[in-house]
Amino acid sequence: MQAHQRQFIELALDRGVLRFGEFTLKSGRISPYFFNLGQIASGAALGQLGRAYADAAVASPLDFDMLFGPAYKGIPLAAATAIALADAHGRDLPFAYNRKEAKDHGEGGSLVGAPLQGRVLIVDDVMTAGTAVRESLALIRAHGATPAGVLIALDRQERGEGTRSAAQELTAQEGVPVVAIAGFADVLSYAAQRPELAAERERLQAYRDRYGSD
Repeated sequence: MQAHQRQFIELALDRGVLRFGEFTLKSGRISPYFFNLGQIASGAALGQLGRAYADAAVASPLDFDMLFGPAYKGIPLAAATAIALADAHGRDLPFAYNRKEAKDHGEGGSLVGAPLQGRVLIVDDVMTAGTAVRESLALIRAHGATPAGVLIALDRQERGEGTRSAAQELTAQEGVPVVAIAGFADVLSYAAQRPELAAERERLQAYRDRYGSD
């Protein structure tokens, strides 16, 4: 596990983003953990999160020229990542985001920020069905730009209807790589190193054995 992954998991635990217990998911599955990035609700926490995204982007093999944040959750994430890339990695990249509804006055349109061009990295929170990401891919391609990949916070590494996870399905269908700051396997590894999480790890492993993607 890399340092930025450990720091991200610790941030998620400290801020209540990652919680353990018994949670019923939209799929009907009973999960031993719940992940809600909406709990990042302060400047300091958002700054830490942006650094985690930036570190993950730089550590990945992805080649990108700009960032794109899908409305709504992706907007602050892309902005925080852009700031962290400039401050911590010396990469001052443009970023853009979309509106849910196109504006029909002023400058108009559905895009805000830099023009979509070159290789565009999509920055979002998590991927469930991948619907929002597919909409972003279509928007990027419609503007003549190339999707460089998708960067998310946590990959649940959990299969859907078939044997693949949502991230694996997206890559297979769209040819776009998905990178996460951390995966469920990293959460398991972290829990194994923390005695106070020993009881949680057994339940996490059982869930992984039952629903984990190939």
